Formats: sequence, structure tokens, C-alpha cells
Amino acid sequence: MKMRKIGPAVVGAAALALVVAGCGGGDGDTKSNDKGGSTGGVATQPLDIGMPNGPVTNNSNPFLNTSAGAALGYRFAIYEPLMQYNDTAPADPAVPWLAKSIDWNADYTEATITARDGVKFSDGTPMTAEDIAYSIQLRIDNAALNSEGLPYKSLTQDGDKVVVTFEGSQFVNQAKVDSLFVVPKHLWEKIKDPTTDLVQTPVGTGPYVFKSFSGQTITLDKNTSYWGGDVAAPSLRYTAYKGNDPQITALQTGESQWSWVFIADYENVYVNKDAENNKVYSPAGLGIDQLVMNNEKGPFSDIALRKATNMVLDREKASTIAESGLFPALKSITGFPTPAGESFIADAYKGQEYKVDVDGAKKVLTDAGYTYDGDKLMKDGKQVAVTLQDPTGWNDYITSLQLIATSLKSIGVDAKVETPTVDAWTQNLNVGDFDAALRWTDGGATPYQMYSSMFDPKYYQPLGKTAANDLGRYNDPDAKKQFENYINAKDDAGRKTALDALQKHWVEDVPAIGVDARPSAAEYSTKYYEGWPTADDAYADPQPTNINVSLVLTKLKPAS
Repeated sequence: MKMRKIGPAVVGAAALALVVAGCGGGDGDTKSNDKGGSTGGVATQPLDIGMPNGPVTNNSNPFLNTSAGAALGYRFAIYEPLMQYNDTAPADPAVPWLAKSIDWNADYTEATITARDGVKFSDGTPMTAEDIAYSIQLRIDNAALNSEGLPYKSLTQDGDKVVVTFEGSQFVNQAKVDSLFVVPKHLWEKIKDPTTDLVQTPVGTGPYVFKSFSGQTITLDKNTSYWGGDVAAPSLRYTAYKGNDPQITALQTGESQWSWVFIADYENVYVNKDAENNKVYSPAGLGIDQLVMNNEKGPFSDIALRKATNMVLDREKASTIAESGLFPALKSITGFPTPAGESFIADAYKGQEYKVDVDGAKKVLTDAGYTYDGDKLMKDGKQVAVTLQDPTGWNDYITSLQLIATSLKSIGVDAKVETPTVDAWTQNLNVGDFDAALRWTDGGATPYQMYSSMFDPKYYQPLGKTAANDLGRYNDPDAKKQFENYINAKDDAGRKTALDALQKHWVEDVPAIGVDARPSAAEYSTKYYEGWPTADDAYADPQPTNINVSLVLTKLKPAS
């Protein structure tokens, strides 16, 4: 992949300003729960946003993923990133935002960040390179705030430029640097412990300002002095719903206009409730759902069983039955989602797609020494048995596991599904106490992040020790070398050579099994506001908790 060119800023305040005059009025639907609307091109209807993540407390610390700001997504309506990187279109250049540009040196060990002029925090204080440097220094000084895991080496600031150096090449982490958000130094330097402070009066550069926390609803008002110009919605109301069912009901009734919650049979359950306005958009980037298999102990430690499982898994059923078609079935045997990953597929694997082959899988097993007693797959005199696990309540994953269990039974494996608590499941995977489980992967600008999270041996931990990635405990020395080669390659040719080699490990060793693409899906209504990301205008990740929130909010306009 060619480096994403990040040049001088092309998005100024005038370019971002939204023209709201001249739009039509509301639809006059008196049966809805309207609390105002769009009248004469001027928006009066609050934008109601919900998430099914349960109760929240009054915590708006943007660094804490446990905060209300993170759970509901409003942190990114207040705090903004250096650049707007779109993970649903990883090959597209990032949009300059609080930074005019980010320039990398030849080996990606140094980034020069140039601050945008004319940006102010919502309290009227100018945002400068000093705030950018301070925001990065916070991450350097407090490991708990460095959620991106960037290996910082040094930091200097001079005028409007901030120069950051890193330990090793950051080619694969450019998007993480793009997405660093900025906090105001003049306020945060007064905070005693930024890793625990609740920041109940957040101040940022974003298009909205914090107004109130009341029960499970947080209200933000329009930032009338926003550097990017006017925004359409006069206010945002974020509601924390107790679970999927109440969130789905809120979407059906129009009480919630923007969310992400998995909805089985979403066409009938949600879209058809208001076919003109209710939309579901689920663009796939370079992340997938994987069947994590324990490569170190149990039945899946045998490569033959992993290969056979890969050959009988019905990905189309998993997509249509378990995921209601929202998550597309993987086709390329490399595990790369297409079309996002098409350009990365090695020549040796172009055009090769997954297909169900029960007879071929049985031959792989018998060639490896397995036998059959009737329909039962036998090894060492016993039927091969596996346990698949995912947390109770994760209905789409559990349905997928049940389908995988059925596929395993077609080759004689006694497969059962268990549903532990989230905490127990997490612990089981972390320490390697499992046979197989369905889990997501990381995503990024290239397939490196996806592959690395699944089978990069640099994350390998012995059974019983906690692993962050490579939960299947794959530990091939050449694979480890190829991951390192990819990170440290001097050019695109070197990266291609390393990635081609990693695809060979994936196909031949089957360290994990790709099931479906993991899109960034969202539900939204166009009744009051339009301009949302769509397949025809895929300018941002559509989820209300994503870093692109401020970009989406500046694109919205009153419905015509």
C-alpha cells in the first residue's frame, strides 16, 4: 500500500460551514414524538443519540474508555483529533482537522505536526501547538492514557510545529497518530491525576459543549463559536439504555435517531417501521470476526483439525443467519475483507475463495491419522470433542458458534457451545483456557493490524499467562520475523514481500479462521437531519462512538 499523503489543510472554517437556509420544513407527522423539528431550513429538533451500554456515571474524562463520554460517544463531539482518519476507507487520505498537516520522515520514526490556525477551545482560549504537545506529553507521562500504545521517544515544540519521535517505525500506526485528540493545557495542567479525574465540565474544540448530566441523559449544546462554522443540530441528547431491547424500541419509535445496536432481521424490526427515514449503514474496513483456536493445547493444537474446520465452515450462513447480512461473509482465503483488502491480496491467492468441502476436510483428517467409527471422528480411541464459547447475551456470536458446531459435526466432531459471563470468557481467552471462541480483530489502514492481533508471535504468552493478542498462542519464528519485516520495511515492495509471506502462514498454518467482515455499523434516521455517511458518500465511520463524530456532525443539515 502506498503511504497516505497528508498535505496542507484544505478544510477551513468557511469550507466547513454548513448552509442551512433554503431547506424545506418538517414532514408534519403529528403521530411521532416530535419535540420540534426543522422549520424553514432552521433546525430546532435536538439530535437524540443512544447506546445500549447500561447505566453511566457523570464522568467525561475523554481518556477513560469506562467514562460516560466514551460509552455514549459524546467525548468526540467535544474533543477533536489531529486528523480525521476514516477506518471504513483505509486507503483514503486523512482529512486535516486540528493539525494542518502531519509529515513523516522516510523511516516513519518521526512525525512533524503543524497546528491549524484560528482554532479556539469552547471557553474562548486559542488552541495552539502548545496544547497539542501537552496532550501528547500527557500520554507519555501517564501510561494509562496511552491507549494507542504508541512507543514515544521524544517530544519538542517550536512555534506552530510539534515534532514527535518514536522507538521504531510507525508506518503501521499512522492512523493512531492522526486520531490523537487534543485537550486544553490551561485547564488540564491543573488536574491532579488525569488518569482518574472525572472531568465533569469538559472543554474542547468541538462543535458541541457540555450542558448537563441528568440521570441517564447527557445534553450538549451547539458551540456557537465553533472554529469549523455553524452546525445544524441545536443540541445533542445522549441516552444510556439498559440493553439492546430498550435501545431497539427507542429506534423503532424515533426516540433515538442515531445508535449502534445489533438488530436481528433489521429490515423488518427497524427499517420498515419508517422505510423513508430509517437507515442502517454497515461499511466494512479491514477488521473481521475470527474463530480463535487454541494452537497450544486441546484438539485444535493439531493443524489438521484447524484446516478441516476451515474447510467446512459455512460463512454465508453465519452472515445471513447470525448477522442478518449486516456482516458480509469473507470470501478470500487470505481472510482479507473485500473490497477493502483486495489490493493487498498476494498474487498466489488472487481469485481463491472459501468454499464448503466436507469430503476434502475428511480426507485431510484421515491423511493425518484420524479414523472414523461410523459418523464419529476418532483419535486415540475417543471421539474428538471441542467446546466453543462466547458470553451469554452475545446472541449473534452464539448463533454463529451454533452454526460452526453444526459444521464440525459434519466431519464427526462432538462440538458443544457454552456461554460464560463476559468476565469469565475474557479471562479464559487471556490465559489460554479454551478450545475455540468467536472474537473480533483489530482493524487499521492495512491488514497488518488485523493479522497482528490474531497471530503475531510477539504477543505470545505461555498458557496461564495473560496475552493481549495472539490469544490462540501461535508461535512460529518465521511469522514473527515477517511481522517485524513489515513494520521495518523501507518501501512498499518490502512491505508487500512481508505481507505475502504472512498470507502464506495464514493459509497453510490456519492459526485462526476468518468468518465475516466486521463493519462499523450504525442505525440513523433522516427524518430531521440528512448528510449521514452512506455507501455513495462514505466519508466517515458512521458509529456514534467513533473518533469521526465531529466530522459527521459538521456534515449534517436539516432534512429537506
